[in-house]
Amino acid sequence: MTTIRAYAAKKPKGEWEQYEFEAGELGPEDVEIEVESCGICHSDLSMLDNEWQITQYPFVGGHEVIGRVGALGERVQHLSQGDRVGLGWTSRSCMHCNRCMAGDHNLCLEAQGTITHQQGGFADRVRCHWGWANKIPSGVELASAGPLLCGGLTVFNPLIQYDLSPTSRVAVVGIGGLGHLALQFLKGWGCEVTAISRSRSKEDEARQLGAHDYIATGEAGALEQAVGRFDLVLNTTDAELPWDQYIATLGPRGKLHTVGAAPRIEATVFPMIMGQKSLSSSPTGSIATTRTMLDFVARHDIKPMIEVFPMSQINEAFELLRNGSPRYRIVLTQ
Repeated sequence: MTTIRAYAAKKPKGEWEQYEFEAGELGPEDVEIEVESCGICHSDLSMLDNEWQITQYPFVGGHEVIGRVGALGERVQHLSQGDRVGLGWTSRSCMHCNRCMAGDHNLCLEAQGTITHQQGGFADRVRCHWGWANKIPSGVELASAGPLLCGGLTVFNPLIQYDLSPTSRVAVVGIGGLGHLALQFLKGWGCEVTAISRSRSKEDEARQLGAHDYIATGEAGALEQAVGRFDLVLNTTDAELPWDQYIATLGPRGKLHTVGAAPRIEATVFPMIMGQKSLSSSPTGSIATTRTMLDFVARHDIKPMIEVFPMSQINEAFELLRNGSPRYRIVLTQ
């Protein structure tokens, strides 16, 4: 039996309080991670507030974990105690269904979330199936690596899913926690990258992160000037956008892909048919895609921009997320 010391909320929108629980015996295919840092994602806030009506209290959030392997189940063969690993949104999948065998572990119908099916990483230890404990390659900056395991993987996944060409012209909508990582990935991929935001307040930063061009949608006629321009428009926001205008910016066979949880999409079909354009979306990514992303990050020296808080200041960190505008991700450290 292991006693895990964590921070838990006991009601919707409640304060985080010190909390201890017994984790039980370690499963034969499980890994126990000694948490060194854990990023805060907006979905942690959604779960805290029970927006999705699935939160069970006491609730321990946190699914952007960096730490060292502290204990191993008897069937775990590829990891050793002391290995530094990362854990993201998914903590388990069945590992034998057709989806898992095809490499789409994140689409497994039996997949379990790190904060939806168990207690998460706002703690001194967290557990997962060995497959989801991914080794962190040398060359990845550890202090900022946590957000890569959710936010980073979310925007990297479409590059793999679409086998994106390095000559593609790609627009990123929203320069925030997801978008600032997408710009860096796409620059490293070799694409022509355009950042899209409401104003020009983030233009200099976006160009430093990898954008070749910048569109401020608050300016009259901004999107009209980009008609037929992009092979892929990657939406990272949860806003209700003028979808027809964004579809018009796509060239033939272009894709409007959203990883932001917009409440609805309303679009006119005929222009899509005539240009063979498509709408699509995706969640985070598979085990294989996670490993590819981490290798890509190490090769191209990609880093999330973070603000750091000690774990003991978790309530202050969530107050910033709820009411402020962190630049761009928050990481809690032990």
